[in-house]
Amino acid sequence: MPEGHSVHRIALQFRRNFVGHRCAASSPQGRFAAGAAQLDGREMLASDAVGKHLLLGFEGDLTLHVHLGLYGAWDFAGEVSADPTFTSANGRMGQTNQRGTRLEDLAGLRPGALDEAPLALLAVAAEGPGDGPAPTGSGASPRDVTADGAGRDLRVDVLPESSLGSIGAPRRTRLRMSESDREVEVEDGTFPPPPIGAVRVRLLTDTAVADLRGPTACEVFDPRQVEQLLAKLGPDPMHDSSRKAENRFVERVRRSATPIGLQLMDQSVVAGIGNVYRAELLFRARLNPHAPGRSIPEAALRRLWKDWAHLLAVGVETGQMMTRDDLKTEDDYRRAMASRDERHYVYKRTGQKSLRGRGTVVMEEMGGRTLYWAPGWQTRPEV
Repeated sequence: MPEGHSVHRIALQFRRNFVGHRCAASSPQGRFAAGAAQLDGREMLASDAVGKHLLLGFEGDLTLHVHLGLYGAWDFAGEVSADPTFTSANGRMGQTNQRGTRLEDLAGLRPGALDEAPLALLAVAAEGPGDGPAPTGSGASPRDVTADGAGRDLRVDVLPESSLGSIGAPRRTRLRMSESDREVEVEDGTFPPPPIGAVRVRLLTDTAVADLRGPTACEVFDPRQVEQLLAKLGPDPMHDSSRKAENRFVERVRRSATPIGLQLMDQSVVAGIGNVYRAELLFRARLNPHAPGRSIPEAALRRLWKDWAHLLAVGVETGQMMTRDDLKTEDDYRRAMASRDERHYVYKRTGQKSLRGRGTVVMEEMGGRTLYWAPGWQTRPEV
């Protein structure tokens, strides 16, 4: 299932290339015909992500709510923004670890961005999660605040142009969506491309098109329904990194005896974390996944929240769940972008020597999901 960074990248794609445009909405598959008719011809006003939920706001106080689930994905074509991760996935956004990122895929990157990207990520990794106070107030933008008071703005629409996650300038392209097909240049008169497969909803502007396939949820919400959804979700640091959101996470975890490994997967506790980030965050914090939430010191939970904010920002910037902070060279970075085995500490590394501490990585079931962890390293607090 896509984790939070993927959905934020999708929101960014819509924000940059669809917001402010009037959309023709249709349901080539037919299953969303009534909902598409409600949205057809309306201007898209906003694009936001909270955890694994995408919210596209349209004039008339209507919101398209999408949860991709296990099999959902968006396909983009036309004048859309591309980076190497987007291009390596043939234009598909949403499926976790669909493939590695080939940094040789240059479509959409400004000149020089490829050379800067490895060094930019290494700098982000070296910076680590923020330790300073988070901003407060409804107008505070999400920031990852460093110890010296400086901060990296986590809003995806203001990522630096040198960042891989800036996605790149809009570029007319057609991206065929089967696993074996590749990006091809659009010839005059071929836009929009015909829908391919069972497209639940198509959103079309004069310059770009987005096709949604296989979602768990695709529905039109009114403002009250949006409020009800958000009330059920835990905080997402890229949506709200205020001290209030951090306190909400800490207090919710500490009032429960439920193991921290289960709480991190509960979207009402914290939004956006899935199986990969759960395993990696706990390893980085040296936390035993079986430790009851109420047994974990408050300071450790606050560090965990800041580390999630940090890893989420890296994921949005790179398009991959990059969780290792021991990358030292550009070659290390390139290998990690291309191969899952090189960018994680424990996920899918069963039986291998732990990259920190003693012992090996083990796999077990927890709450119906596969858990990866290193008992010789993850010893805090004592269980």
